[in-house]
Amino acid sequence: MSVFSKENDPLGEKEALARHIETALAAQPPAGVELELSYQLIKRLFNPLVLGASNIPERPCLFVGNHSLFALDGWVIGPLMTRDLKRFPRGLGDKFLFANPSVGDFILKRGAVMGHPEVCSALMKAGQDLMVFPGGAHEAVKPASMKYELQWKERYGFVKLAARHGYTIMPFGLVGPDEFYGHLIEGQDIPDSALGSLLKRLGLLTADTRSDMLPPIPVGALGSFFPKPQRCYLGFGEPIDLARYAGRTPRKKELQAIRAAVAEQIETQLAELLFTREQHKGEDGLLRRLLSL
Repeated sequence: MSVFSKENDPLGEKEALARHIETALAAQPPAGVELELSYQLIKRLFNPLVLGASNIPERPCLFVGNHSLFALDGWVIGPLMTRDLKRFPRGLGDKFLFANPSVGDFILKRGAVMGHPEVCSALMKAGQDLMVFPGGAHEAVKPASMKYELQWKERYGFVKLAARHGYTIMPFGLVGPDEFYGHLIEGQDIPDSALGSLLKRLGLLTADTRSDMLPPIPVGALGSFFPKPQRCYLGFGEPIDLARYAGRTPRKKELQAIRAAVAEQIETQLAELLFTREQHKGEDGLLRRLLSL
């Protein structure tokens, strides 16, 4: 039986939320053939380079980074973290990801969890690594003009949780996935396009639809839906230890300072990774370069 259903909304049903937490705590890191296949696929397709891994402390961390187009970052980061770095960060996702019972159970059993305060607290009490992208869906559907830009608005929840549990925030940047797809039409332009007119006639686009939440129309390698084999660069900044706040929530100015420090670390990583990518451009093979155009 699935943890989630319309009848058992985990946000409104304590029993369902408890089952979600129980299943989340029982999840094990991928291993064996499943891990090896995903790892080799990522290595061959995107030839990732990891920098700054020595900055990661041995203690449990809340990994915080920039969200990539269509949230494809987890696809790249997961196998690398599990196999090469021996860490199993539990990705925090929106509750809509778990709305479908089959999909929700599949995701949950492979490590991702709902970004609910009680779920996060349970995992932190158990000393597990977590991973969050504060930009959420906004960063996952951003236009090409805003790639590698943080869009966190006024979100402080991840800082409050980390501080309350005395956790260490581990900032990281990821470069590559934002170029897996070109943008045939930006999401914000869809309502005024011919495609938008068709979607309106079909009732799939209404006056209540938020244009800032519409994804772009993607175009991948050779005009297909297959992602371009753009090389990926993952970099870790300096850890931010919040042990001194354990058991309490920082004041507003402290929250702002902590969040600003995390954002600065991520932006520094992104700048350094983009520079590193330029230095390594000549190393890509001809086929990779052609398919990445």
